Amino acid sequence: MLNIPHLLTDELSLKPFQIQNALELFAEGATVPFIARYRKERTGEMDETQLRNLFDRYTYLTELEERKQSVLEAIAQQDKLTDALRAKIEACLQKNELEDLYLPYRPKRRTRAAIAREKGLEPLAIWIKSLNHSKAEGRSLEEEAAKYISAEKGVPTVEAALSGASDILAEEVADTAKHRTFLREYLMEAGILTSRIKPDHAEGSTKFEMYRNYQTKVKTVAPHNLLALYRGETEGILEVALEFDRDAVLAHLESEEIHTKVKPVREFYRTMVQDAFDRLMKNSLITEVRTAKKQAADVESIKTFEANLRELLLAAPAGMKPTLAIDPGFRTGCKVVALDQTGQFLKYQTIFPHQSAEQRKQAARTLTDLIQTYQIELVAIGNGTAGRETDEFVKEVLQTLERKPVSVIVNEAGASVYSASEVAIAEFPDQDITVRGSVSIGRRLQDPLAELVKIDPKSIGVGQYQHDVDQKLLKK
Repeated sequence: MLNIPHLLTDELSLKPFQIQNALELFAEGATVPFIARYRKERTGEMDETQLRNLFDRYTYLTELEERKQSVLEAIAQQDKLTDALRAKIEACLQKNELEDLYLPYRPKRRTRAAIAREKGLEPLAIWIKSLNHSKAEGRSLEEEAAKYISAEKGVPTVEAALSGASDILAEEVADTAKHRTFLREYLMEAGILTSRIKPDHAEGSTKFEMYRNYQTKVKTVAPHNLLALYRGETEGILEVALEFDRDAVLAHLESEEIHTKVKPVREFYRTMVQDAFDRLMKNSLITEVRTAKKQAADVESIKTFEANLRELLLAAPAGMKPTLAIDPGFRTGCKVVALDQTGQFLKYQTIFPHQSAEQRKQAARTLTDLIQTYQIELVAIGNGTAGRETDEFVKEVLQTLERKPVSVIVNEAGASVYSASEVAIAEFPDQDITVRGSVSIGRRLQDPLAELVKIDPKSIGVGQYQHDVDQKLLKK
């Protein structure tokens, strides 16, 4: 089996004592932030990125070793574990490589090959396989297959016997680890992702218009494009496909599998190999490649989300100043809240600056009164619907004042989530949900970190498709 600490030392360019001490701390339940900040002397000054990479790779390799053990036991129970196979399994460094080796021995549902074996056609398949390495023609395939005709076993014709033998050989080809490895890498390197909008969606009617007739290389597809494609597919708007040169794939498989020059056997093998790929390999390999690209896109998107979230949380606070917070709106009006310098609620008022001229004048008077009454120094305006128009209105009002507060557009993503949360209800049990949302907007300007920690990071809206990525990985 693998020497995991030694492997990690080589892969991550770390010293043995760093690996050992960090893993001991992980085993004790210490978190990455704790170790990075308070246990630098034990880890040789490892930062949080090094620690997270170490923990992730260690977890992966540990899971791999556990899976190897179960695979070895399963194959041994079938009495099919050879020394060569054991060595290959023990040397595996990737999970998909291990699963490829296990595939021929994995318990299967009742496949066409299994049914053919039940009908006694395996000896015929073995005989045909021997012809593939022979130069002499010998008996014809039809002559040999005729020996296996049996109404009792459900083999009524020569064609049925040859078809069953082909099913057995096709499954062997499909389960060959080296073929799956090559084809997976080929699809990654040469595959093309394409998409089109389904016919029942008119042009310009969906948010996926740029993907109406879209194609991109699998190996270079941007994470945000991939996640958008998968979301469109999940929502039933896009048809996404992974296209490739089928002739090139079959040419490779035929070169690997067909060795004889005897024409009937070559033709039999060519048909069998095509069936192996089209029926047993293509869909599963496409799924594996799509899954692998999705996992990679998840990692990159989460990194982007993490960086954006860090920037947002660590934004400089405007400070402890009386603040007027405005949650903009057209039809339902703008919800205005006055907060004191500590973020405590003072007053709530709804204004309608985007309705009639008279209502706009009344809204200006209300805003002026609130600013003067509570000595407002900051005005926080949410960036949602009607945000730009409300910002223009506020600037008009501020122009009429002798002492002008500072007006700032604030990212309001997640404010509605906070307003309906248990935390918000506990803070403002007697206030309406709209009031709580406005309070959150104002506090974000005063002290972003203190306010945003109350909200699920996914709802803050600073990432790429954070609701579509692996949620366990995102949480971690």
